[in-house]
Amino acid sequence: MARAFANLAFTPNVRAVQERQGSAAAYDKFLSPQADGGDALSEAEAEFIAARDGFYQATVSETGWPYVQFRGGPRGFLNVLDAKTIAYADFRGNRQYVSVGNLTGDDRVSLILMDYPNRRRLKLWGRAKLIDIADDPDLVAQLHDASYRARPERAVIITIEAFDWNCPSHIPQRFTLEELQELGVIAES
Repeated sequence: MARAFANLAFTPNVRAVQERQGSAAAYDKFLSPQADGGDALSEAEAEFIAARDGFYQATVSETGWPYVQFRGGPRGFLNVLDAKTIAYADFRGNRQYVSVGNLTGDDRVSLILMDYPNRRRLKLWGRAKLIDIADDPDLVAQLHDASYRARPERAVIITIEAFDWNCPSHIPQRFTLEELQELGVIAES
């Protein structure tokens, strides 16, 4: 765990619960100025992100309610632009635009990227900027894999505020059909 994540996650209410439950002392070191930053992606995070074909994204509505949605695409559709910036082409879906609407009022976003076969999870917190395809078609085209049959409407550019790797406890081991084929468990169809 890194300092940037602890600074965002360990609010006074969280710290109070940690005190009551006896875990506060174990987390004190992550709040110290000597703790690692945790707000700049390394090569390990970049490789992990590039291998994903989807993630869970949480935004916050004007009423304060969280909204979580799965975003999927071809492996690597979530791009690492630099150590502090990730981006993806946002594809047209059911046209409810709940995430987009939420992000226009509150730019905070949280992503959870899962690697079920290896029981790994990366949490990212950041600030999102929406760029409509009409405003920067070249950027959206750069982020969109043209072989993927989906219609991008905008780019979502996320500036990383913090990230954290979770422990593997309670992550079920699951495999996609593609992963099972790669392992030779099932034949390609």
